[in-house]
Amino acid sequence: MHRSATDPRRRVMHLAQPVEGGVARVVLDLTKAQLTAGLRVTVACPGGELAEAARELGADVRGWCADRSPGAGLRDEVRRLGPLLDEVRPELVHAHSAKAGLAGRLAVRGRVPTLFQPHAWSFEAVGGVTAALALRWERWGARWAHRVVCVSEAERTTGVRAGIRAQYAVVPNGIDTEHFTPGAPSAPYTRGPSGPGAPLVVCVGRLCPQKGQDVLLRAWPEVLRRVPDARLALVGDGPDDEALRRLAPASVEFTGAVADVRPWYRAADLVVLPSRWEGMALAPLEAMACGRPVLVTDVDGARESLPPGHAAHCLVPPGRPGALAGAVAGLLLDPELRASLGDRGRRHVQSTHDVRRTAEAVAGLYRELLGGRPLMSFECRESIHS
Repeated sequence: MHRSATDPRRRVMHLAQPVEGGVARVVLDLTKAQLTAGLRVTVACPGGELAEAARELGADVRGWCADRSPGAGLRDEVRRLGPLLDEVRPELVHAHSAKAGLAGRLAVRGRVPTLFQPHAWSFEAVGGVTAALALRWERWGARWAHRVVCVSEAERTTGVRAGIRAQYAVVPNGIDTEHFTPGAPSAPYTRGPSGPGAPLVVCVGRLCPQKGQDVLLRAWPEVLRRVPDARLALVGDGPDDEALRRLAPASVEFTGAVADVRPWYRAADLVVLPSRWEGMALAPLEAMACGRPVLVTDVDGARESLPPGHAAHCLVPPGRPGALAGAVAGLLLDPELRASLGDRGRRHVQSTHDVRRTAEAVAGLYRELLGGRPLMSFECRESIHS
């Protein structure tokens, strides 16, 4: 795993599974910034949206066949990484999320600088024996990560309290504040079962247990009792689609996956993310960048993503439909408060969670792990989404 003498560019490999959602967004944002900085970037992943988008950016994309969850196929998944590493010969490997982090660290075993970015801890996503096994692995596998990169201080604290002894670095998530901007909602996104002008709640995220859409749907009847013309849009797709549809009344719209989520943010009177666990979710940052008020559950990264003073209005306990319903209805009935929260949220994200800050912080970690050898600045002067 050494740099080719014929190519002077520094070689970085991102290893990722899953290939959609927030993990893919982070990988793509870093990939574009690093390509702009003059690095040679390889993205190894099991195809999908991530592979297509990374290829369009100009990255070297390598197929890596791997399931989303750890299982009996892990041995073969690790074995398939060996030839990829030999061909690419990266100077640094950046592994994203539980599966890629597990397989990547087993394949590399510290032979080159390795960053592991959990994007929320694996043992929080499961229960019982599986959770115990996941925690055991994270404790053991930390020896092969030169840095464990957490997206919030809360995520780092969760790891420390769980007994994961590692060299931690906290790099808060960022979004492109030149792409996610306020704007007038367009007509297709303001029509719904209750007609135009009805208060619209938007929830953006993969339809899965982590994102807690089922909790929001259980809270929705109480919201309708207090705000009878309210409507809800669930933006995204995922394995829980069919089960969630069975819970949903007529005032709920399922949009499926969308190419551009900005129109939904801009049309929303309130953006809600009732997650059961996170590291630091991107959707609330995107919504605030669009000038919209947000309501989130008090999971890792949530408090850190909000402006000072917003927790009293914008934070509820996870898994509590009653508390969620009360907070949603209260905000829908207070347009002045929503406007103030949206304005302050926009300024906060611009100053604290711009993706260029994130990319530069990651670049600093790369420089540190590569022994301070010259590395072009990762500052990206163009929009990440341009």
